[in-house]
Amino acid sequence: MRAQTLALASGCVLALAACSEKAAQPPEATASAPAAAGPEAAPGVTVSDAVVRLPAVPGNPGVAYFTIAQGSGAPRKVAAVHVDGVERAEMHESAMKNGVSTMGAVSEVAIEPGKTVQFAPGGYHVMLFGLADTVKAGGTAELTVTLDNGDKVSVSARVEGVGGDDAMADHAMKM
Repeated sequence: MRAQTLALASGCVLALAACSEKAAQPPEATASAPAAAGPEAAPGVTVSDAVVRLPAVPGNPGVAYFTIAQGSGAPRKVAAVHVDGVERAEMHESAMKNGVSTMGAVSEVAIEPGKTVQFAPGGYHVMLFGLADTVKAGGTAELTVTLDNGDKVSVSARVEGVGGDDAMADHAMKM
């Protein structure tokens, strides 16, 4: 029990440290594959530009970025985000207050008809805790957004290494 408490406390400290740093560059503007229509698909809601960025230090949290848009319908809220191969995902928001960068968890993010919300460095983002060894730079991971009414949208997220691309994975393979 004590080891679990210590591990949880260490993870929280590392998460806060990782979350307070801005990513070196914003995610590329290339769209990820569009969400497949299905029985759980959220009508009028699209998710694009999905990226999972791995941590610089293995064991630290990673981060996910994406863009979500609602073309029509009643206003919705993003209630949760899930990424395959990740134990836990938390929505966070970074902001500047009185010249100091702050970060905190948020339980929901509003999306309005005709509007787009970006999950990007310096704003909303998703912290990823407990990344499996199967989540590797150069690969993909399914990212699922759950709305407040239970509708879901899933897309394939590009997995990037440190620095915003899979260059580190290529470099490691050559060594």
